[in-house]
Amino acid sequence: MKIRRTAAAIAAVTAGAIVLSACSTPEVAGVEGSEARSVTVGWNQPMFSQNNLTAAGNATANANILYLTTSRFFHYNDSLELVMNEDFGTIETISEDPLVVELSINEGVTWSDGTPVDAADLILMWGAQNPRFNTTEQEYDDEGNPLPVADDQVFFSGTGPVMELVSQFPEISEDGRSITMEFDSVRSDWLMSMEMTPVAAHAVADLALDIPDAQDAKDALVAAFRDNDATALSKISDAWNNAFNFTSMPDDERLFLSNGPFVLNEFVENQHLTLVRNEAFAWGPVPNVDEVTFRFSEDPLAAITALQNGEVDLISPQSSVDVLQTLAGIDGIEYTTGVEATWEHLTLMHDNGGPFDAATYGGNAEVARLVRQAFLQSVPRQQIIDTLITPLQEDATVRNSFVFVPGAPGYDEAAAANGSDAFGGGDADKAAELLEQARALYPELPETIDVRILYGASNVRRANQFQLIQAAAAPVGFNVIDGGDDNWSSLVFSGGATFDAALFGWQSTSTMLLNGESNYVTDGQNNFSGFSNPEVDALWAKIAVAPDDTTDEVRAWATEMESHLFADGFGLPLFQHPGVVAHSARLQNVSTITLSPTVLWNFWEWETTGS
Repeated sequence: MKIRRTAAAIAAVTAGAIVLSACSTPEVAGVEGSEARSVTVGWNQPMFSQNNLTAAGNATANANILYLTTSRFFHYNDSLELVMNEDFGTIETISEDPLVVELSINEGVTWSDGTPVDAADLILMWGAQNPRFNTTEQEYDDEGNPLPVADDQVFFSGTGPVMELVSQFPEISEDGRSITMEFDSVRSDWLMSMEMTPVAAHAVADLALDIPDAQDAKDALVAAFRDNDATALSKISDAWNNAFNFTSMPDDERLFLSNGPFVLNEFVENQHLTLVRNEAFAWGPVPNVDEVTFRFSEDPLAAITALQNGEVDLISPQSSVDVLQTLAGIDGIEYTTGVEATWEHLTLMHDNGGPFDAATYGGNAEVARLVRQAFLQSVPRQQIIDTLITPLQEDATVRNSFVFVPGAPGYDEAAAANGSDAFGGGDADKAAELLEQARALYPELPETIDVRILYGASNVRRANQFQLIQAAAAPVGFNVIDGGDDNWSSLVFSGGATFDAALFGWQSTSTMLLNGESNYVTDGQNNFSGFSNPEVDALWAKIAVAPDDTTDEVRAWATEMESHLFADGFGLPLFQHPGVVAHSARLQNVSTITLSPTVLWNFWEWETTGS
């Protein structure tokens, strides 16, 4: 299961107005242009990939829009309960020991080009997320861009631990619409990884192998995974990783095929993206509106102006004092505030040859740990809350857990026992004492230690956090260098050549403890820092096979795991994001949840009234 780097977490506050270039109303099948029931959403970051199951595409900016164009076996409702979509397909447990499950797509479910969604798409879902097929790893240049993988190598980015447990090729049903998977062992979150591929198997195979016939293309893809054909899989993995990344309307329809309620119709780079009704769609909740347009702006106040002027119907900007005061003064709109799914964190790089890497000190891991601890002691967590968050949320508190959400069961117990209390925030004396301990072990330690912090440069809140950290760390002996970059998302997984710490947000996609595993386990998909601790890995392994992660025993394992994160100086949780959602009176049934896709979760229930 993935935690997504969030668009909400990187909303940039910049000068200037929202881009509202003129464009004609897209034609919707069966609906006259002017009669189309449309909703316009003010959004902060454009989509950049059709494939959010890759490592690079695993971002909320993509996942939220794909939520409207991709069908799925289930979704979370506003009570955070899983709702199965049996109009699309079914997931049936055939056996519990060993775990055997059958995934079936209903007859009549198709991609937007009319090609049936079937077992080939399920094989792609399984194979492309199964690290067993990879023969190499991804490398990056200094700018964070992925380097090309050799033509004879197979590399599917975004693989995970669940599909790896299905080592045998799944059995395909006679009708070609189902697969049966037998797990070698069980993970408690296996269901959450049954996330339908957002790109079509026949499109991937055609792009990779030049097979235009849809059925022939699907057969070739299935055969490549069944036979572990490295020559074919090398081309298929390259298409999977790279072919579906775009920032404006592609000419090639294969790149944006939909099997959901909406299909991409128009995409103007950095301006707007329009989805129109998929008239063939009948395998899930059918939307009340005919088209949804996302207009992109990084300026929350400009988004509010657009809402006030009727240019957009719904916004979810980064909350600020100015935003709340402005919304309070506008008639004819509705807005709510609350805690978001996104939480802020500061994570240190452990393997980039920088100040927190043991290799910098001749391999002395204890020196590196003490330096990490000293820096984290200097971070003024409470000051950040008091200065930046409390004005937006009176009861805001420091977040003291990596995996438990404040207010959720288990949080208070974890926070009391996981070692977070050692980081009250901005303890210069304790930080200086730890640096002296490090110098006693490594006399060559510089008097002033450079630390480069990466964050979204245009994000005012992040810039303010950076400045508070910089000021607090300076007296201790850390020269905190501004590494702000609006390309931060690409740089995060580049290996840290340009930064030593990163400041951004994570957004949860499920309620399970294992939702956070990939951030902290060795070589986890979201573990960009190079952190590795055998005890942490072992505890996650125990949590993974627990049949119920809500028991006191499992929560105690998670708390113990967190104690290692704090003791080793992984980084620090900072705060849960304060949120705000505002919409015009003409848009009804707007709701939000504290998991991705937040305010979009029930888009099919949206209704419009008036003009």
